[in-house]
Amino acid sequence: MTQSEYFNRQIQLWGSNVQQSLEKKKIAIIGSGGLGCTLAMALGTSGIGEIHMVDFDTVSSHNIHRQIAFTLNDEGKNKAKAVCALVESKNPFVKAVAFDMRFEDFKEMGNSYDLILDATDNLPVRGEIDKHAKATKTPWVYASVEEFNGQVCFFDEANFQVFNISDHKPGGITAPIVMHIGSLQANLALRYLAGLSVKKDKLYYLYFNDEGELITQKFGMPKA
Repeated sequence: MTQSEYFNRQIQLWGSNVQQSLEKKKIAIIGSGGLGCTLAMALGTSGIGEIHMVDFDTVSSHNIHRQIAFTLNDEGKNKAKAVCALVESKNPFVKAVAFDMRFEDFKEMGNSYDLILDATDNLPVRGEIDKHAKATKTPWVYASVEEFNGQVCFFDEANFQVFNISDHKPGGITAPIVMHIGSLQANLALRYLAGLSVKKDKLYYLYFNDEGELITQKFGMPKA
């Protein structure tokens, strides 16, 4: 099997030159839970050359219903390592590297990336991702989900510190909204890495109103 065969439908979309350019891209996904699984599944088979997954946590039975990269056989395994194994089993043209550690330790390694993707579940770590991204001049894509709601933003010059940096844990969550928001996040990432236009520093907030209609609101984020 050749890359032109494997990525045939994407090459039809944007041509072989763009597809080949993705081979030189390297990204970091911080968190390998619900959003991280979706991002890894979507981007791990896109042609991006190197993907680094960061997570110190292990797979628990209550994770599996919404963290789509895991099976019951993965219970107890490190999440980043399990995700990387799956990605490489699906795509022979990607290098997936697992980092079994917290972000505060990972950022000290000094690695450079074309893009960082937030797939964490707490605001303090996202605040640290933003500070690290600003210091290294690396764009990053934020996403969060709760219940039936979610939000995504491609951060470039905007200031994430406008969020209330507190350790908020959602009371409940459904699998489809995790996949929905993760897919939107992955779309923004892939468009950027492929050299296509992406609206930066704009927050997309998606939710269902009382009538069950899916609403998308957009907010410009203040610059740092």
